[in-house]
Amino acid sequence: MRTVVRPGYRSKSELAGRGYGMNTHTYYHAFLNRDRLVHIVDPDPGTCEALSVLFRLEGFQTIFSLEAAHFLAALERRRPDVAVINLNQGEEDGLSLLRRVKGLRTGAPVIMLANEPQLEAAVTAMKLGATDVLSKPIDSELLLRVVRDALRKDVHLGAMQAGGRPVEVRGFSQLTPREREVLQLITNGQSNKEAGRELGISPRTIEVHRARVMEKLGARNTADLMRIVLTS
Repeated sequence: MRTVVRPGYRSKSELAGRGYGMNTHTYYHAFLNRDRLVHIVDPDPGTCEALSVLFRLEGFQTIFSLEAAHFLAALERRRPDVAVINLNQGEEDGLSLLRRVKGLRTGAPVIMLANEPQLEAAVTAMKLGATDVLSKPIDSELLLRVVRDALRKDVHLGAMQAGGRPVEVRGFSQLTPREREVLQLITNGQSNKEAGRELGISPRTIEVHRARVMEKLGARNTADLMRIVLTS
């Protein structure tokens, strides 16, 4: 069952009660996301608070703005890794704000939110460079998946997938092509099931490859594997 984020979810305990406990999977993403900032721009305080809790449980740093002016001022202090912006921003609509963000060439992926389905606005947003457009009530699993995909290109091992020069990790040369693919997907934050689906193999086979990767790179656990990769 998917969890839907609504403005009524105001506290971490409320979200945790709906399936957001700090399990191993969540801890892994928290390790991966610890230095990443998500900036939420929405005129509804409840939505901002609920999404802030959601992203913090995934390890992200968060900041939110109720007005476009506050968001644009904050951009000068720190560029977010992802911006989540409501299409409806009062005096300055979300599309206008999206144009201004893209004009600043910050490089941050922008995910647009819609209070209700708006096909024409969604198409325009995508043409302007939005990563995706999601309608409320927000499907939390879908939102997190979109964010992970948007951040995937920033992962250190992105060069492997793009055919560029791989990072220098001790033991990396010992990995088979399949093990390198699995390492790429693990580093991108995909679960065994997601990685297996992408590679066309079973989650159990992914587990076997993961174990071999960890052995060859000298990692004791997944968090240790991430430390080895991200500090190399």
